[in-house]
Amino acid sequence: MNSKLEKLRNIGVIAHVDAGKTTTTERILFYTGENHRIGEVHTGTTRMDFDPQERARGITINSAAITVHWKDVQINLIDTPGHIDFNIEVNRSLRVLDGAVVVFDGVAGVEPQTETNWRLADRYGVPRIAFVNKLDRVGADFLRVVGTMKDRLGATVLPLQLPIGSEGDFRGVVDLLTMRALVWEHDDARQPFREDEVPAELMDDAIRWRSRLVEAVVEQDERALQAYLDGETIEVDLLRACIRRGTLSGAFVPALAGSAFRNRGVEPLLDAVVDYLPAPEDVQRPEGVPASDPQGPFAALAFKVVADQHGSMVFVRVYRGTLRRGESVLDANTGRMERVARILEVYADDHVEREELRAGDIAAIVGLKDTLTGHTLCDPKHPLHLEEISIPEAVIDVSIEPRTREDSQGMAKALQSLLREDPSLRMRHDADSGQTILSGMGELQLEVSVEKLRERHGVELLVGRPRVAYRETIARTVEVRHVLKKQTGGPGQFAEVLLRFEPLARGEGIRFAHEVVGGSVPREFVPAVEQGVRRAAQAGVVGGYPCVDFQATLLDGRFHERDSSSLAFELAAAAATREAFAQAEAQLLEPVMAVEVLTPVEYLGDCIGDLHRRRGVVRGQEPRGNAVAIEARVPLREMFGYIGRLRALSSGRAQFTMQFDHYDTVPASVAAEAAAG
Repeated sequence: MNSKLEKLRNIGVIAHVDAGKTTTTERILFYTGENHRIGEVHTGTTRMDFDPQERARGITINSAAITVHWKDVQINLIDTPGHIDFNIEVNRSLRVLDGAVVVFDGVAGVEPQTETNWRLADRYGVPRIAFVNKLDRVGADFLRVVGTMKDRLGATVLPLQLPIGSEGDFRGVVDLLTMRALVWEHDDARQPFREDEVPAELMDDAIRWRSRLVEAVVEQDERALQAYLDGETIEVDLLRACIRRGTLSGAFVPALAGSAFRNRGVEPLLDAVVDYLPAPEDVQRPEGVPASDPQGPFAALAFKVVADQHGSMVFVRVYRGTLRRGESVLDANTGRMERVARILEVYADDHVEREELRAGDIAAIVGLKDTLTGHTLCDPKHPLHLEEISIPEAVIDVSIEPRTREDSQGMAKALQSLLREDPSLRMRHDADSGQTILSGMGELQLEVSVEKLRERHGVELLVGRPRVAYRETIARTVEVRHVLKKQTGGPGQFAEVLLRFEPLARGEGIRFAHEVVGGSVPREFVPAVEQGVRRAAQAGVVGGYPCVDFQATLLDGRFHERDSSSLAFELAAAAATREAFAQAEAQLLEPVMAVEVLTPVEYLGDCIGDLHRRRGVVRGQEPRGNAVAIEARVPLREMFGYIGRLRALSSGRAQFTMQFDHYDTVPASVAAEAAAG
């Protein structure tokens, strides 16, 4: 193994909002010596949440990168948001990371956003360590959380520790590998933990859990398995090697215990990152992703674009080869060459200049003009396309207008910068109202985006009320022939198209195909037909909402030697699309949200009844500590103002989370009202 790569870890910290993720990251910075004081979320002094909006709101909005060192190992760490509105940050971070620390609330256990992030990590094959946090809180239970991980995530969880003390008396952990107690006698992070004998009252539990641990991990190594079968004592280093192998293969997920806020359990967590999470060369890459070879032709993935005082920075993960300052690379998505003006190693909001990047590195590049999130940068002599980053569905709209003519001039440029940074935002122009419509994943994301336009770009805006991002689709197959024929004295416009439109399953988007034979539509005009279909679909046909989930197939057509052009075929296809939706029983689609309500049991009936009144479908309920979690699917339209109603129903004691689940047909009884806005 390359010695440099062996001493490198690219990891992310992910969790549900308020699980203590940023607090854990701030402790990591302190213990590794990167920070000399501990930043706190509640006082707005965190190093990683450096954006003014993050500090004001007390949440992480942007994923932030920093480099730290622990026991001669370099750890490139990305702290990600926990709020569902900013899930794109988790998505694109997991796409380029080699491992992850998943932080769980010791009381709440597996929460909805944790589950979403876990599925993303499964998709990208990211090995994980679980850190069960907040074990000093009332109702915290380490083993119960481990159980919910097994039940809700389908994970094989391997506890490496047992907590010593509970709730306010939580003071340390039993290390099941060494069978030693690690005790933090003070909350002061500057005081090291004390190593001691396992408390007598925990010895039986520790022996039992260690036996389970050994039995689970020896299967990863023939020598360890044979020693286990022969009844021999297995060396701790060999057990660690087995745990590492099983973690990397996804056979199990090690689980550790702690309380980051009280500075307990963070040092063993860092040890576990070094011992069990992969170096770049340990990762089995999916097909098409090159192995980490510093000597090979250059290949990297752009996963984040940020505009700040340094200009536009593009964050990249280098998979292969070496890139030096001043060199040019190919953006395989645009086909254009991009010049690397500067290379920056990132320390949250600070940067250090570097001369080169090598395989395994994560850093920022200044000077790339057209590169966007998900683009592949590579050696022009060895072009390749890495899998792009999937972008979540936008489900909520807000209208924005410039307050003055001067603001109008700045708004377009500011919006382009914003959309380049955040690919989960969408923008379209409403032809009827003349307004610009900004779409995103939730109200909070749109609020933050509007504030960025005001504060960062100095654009004053008139902002409408958030509204549901409806979609249109068709219910049956139709064929439409449209002839465009215009003569204005000079060269005319002529194009004839025959298109078949057929419905697709929800979530399929728009597909285009052509079955033209005999040159009735010249090949060079076929892309214009597709462009016309997509342009009309984006503008909306019946209710002015974007059209989705259909396939358009070009069957036939005619052209004129002199009067036909790409523009003519584009206009003809757009007109045919509008006619098709008028004939094919156009339907309105609405976003349906996965909602989880956590309520004390005495308010359970009232909460379920209220969800039913909101056209919700309750899918199940389960005990969660001293409360009950209700899982439901509810149209987004019915969830506006829900927090106020829920507080009233539960005397302020219930809470909820929601995230997009799917689009579904709006019932006829509410379709007219919904279409009217």
